[in-house]
Amino acid sequence: MALSESDLLDAGDDGLLELFGSRPAGDIPTGPLEGTGIVRWGGSRLARPLARLVRAAVWRGKVFAPEGYLSNRMTAFDVLAVLAQVYKGPSLLDERECIVIDYSRISLAARGVRDEMRQVGPGLYLGVVWLYGLRVGWFALRVPQTGPTPAGTGDAAAG
Repeated sequence: MALSESDLLDAGDDGLLELFGSRPAGDIPTGPLEGTGIVRWGGSRLARPLARLVRAAVWRGKVFAPEGYLSNRMTAFDVLAVLAQVYKGPSLLDERECIVIDYSRISLAARGVRDEMRQVGPGLYLGVVWLYGLRVGWFALRVPQTGPTPAGTGDAAAG
């Protein structure tokens, strides 16, 4: 069964921990990816409304450059900001390989942030957000679809 953003929004913190721990890092993506913020608390009741709010007002995803860097897509205007280095390394969760998004050497605004992600499905990544070594949130990134969207899929945050 293929996972979707909707499945990730419904999984809750324990389910996301289990899923993240069970998957390999996958390949580092390139180009723009659509993002969905996922809260750690409140369960699925709050997950969708908060994901919509974050997407509309704050964060829309990331753009990965092949040279090992990324920019975050901020606000409804897709302003590229908050740069980070991207590489594979051990996860703070389980010491297994993940894709590390390291803001500490490049971004003054996000110096204490470290994102980690693993591929959980075709074109779908699950990420964990660390702030000064504390796990504070989750996110999903997906490769944008081209062409018609199959019935029953689409932007889970709209949902």
